[in-house]
Amino acid sequence: MESKPTEGAGAESWFGGRLSLHRAGGGNTVSSFAEDVRAGLTSRPKVLYPKYFYDELGSRLFEAITALPEYYPTRAEAEILRTHGGEIAAALGGPVRLVELGSGDGQKTRLLIEDLLARQGSLEYLPIDISESAIEASARVLLANYPDLRVTAYAGEYQQALRALRKEPVSGLTLVLFLGSTLGNLNPEDRPALLREVRDLLSPGEAFLLGVDLKKSEDVLIPAYDDALGVTAAFNLNLLNRINRELEGEFDLAAFCHRALYNREEGRVEMHLESRCAQTVAIRGLGIEVPFAAGETIHTENSHKFDLAQIAALAAEAGFELARTWTDSGARFSSNLLVAA
Repeated sequence: MESKPTEGAGAESWFGGRLSLHRAGGGNTVSSFAEDVRAGLTSRPKVLYPKYFYDELGSRLFEAITALPEYYPTRAEAEILRTHGGEIAAALGGPVRLVELGSGDGQKTRLLIEDLLARQGSLEYLPIDISESAIEASARVLLANYPDLRVTAYAGEYQQALRALRKEPVSGLTLVLFLGSTLGNLNPEDRPALLREVRDLLSPGEAFLLGVDLKKSEDVLIPAYDDALGVTAAFNLNLLNRINRELEGEFDLAAFCHRALYNREEGRVEMHLESRCAQTVAIRGLGIEVPFAAGETIHTENSHKFDLAQIAALAAEAGFELARTWTDSGARFSSNLLVAA
């Protein structure tokens, strides 16, 4: 395996020139994490942003979650891509470059990569993920398996990376992927802004494949976010572990527990960390002490669920036409082809 080059200006490039890594935005992620933790834990109610789940350990825990029997979205979406990947690969007609938001470990993406390689012979894949370690590990595995693949990776926030991509020269057509159910993690006011950022990257006729989790029974939803093995609980609690490690926090993880509930009015599953007792937690790196009442929670994630009418409305608001929707055999999950108008 090639060693990683010394860090310098611009993108890093290795793997025989087939892998390059850009850090989008150039911001200080430590200060951003610190600022958001300070603001979130001194607000009422207390909140932490789900984007901070995905440090190296959090990314590995999420990979484990996707293999759990209760967690249906990964299997449902993989079924769609296995069954309809050829149709998706052919949707734009000519050769494409593949941009992906929140690429993670790339396991589902490789299904579409294989269909695109079979159709066009070679492919440029541009993954965007906040976790640099996850994006690099995934890219190395993909490049080892697909000699006709080139990876241009962007580590950073979606919006920053999309804006950086708009400045780069393009040959051919662009297909953007947003797999999983990450759209549902965004607040309602933030969804149109992200979709417009994607739309601004695309020329008319280019497309955005959007994964969306569909509305369904709580009997299916709650176990998907509160599994019997406790992997999702560990994933949630790792946020406190990250504060301890990076910001000199003094959270006792045993003094908090994971909670998942369905908010019917908002149409979303919520994840919380609940304080088991009255306590005060020092975060020495921020110079603050955070009081908790017994039963008080930190709201860490929302996962909104949608119907097809809501998806079409979101698409139209951002300048897309909903051209095609595929669902798995259980109609639990949808892959939606949004074409730039």
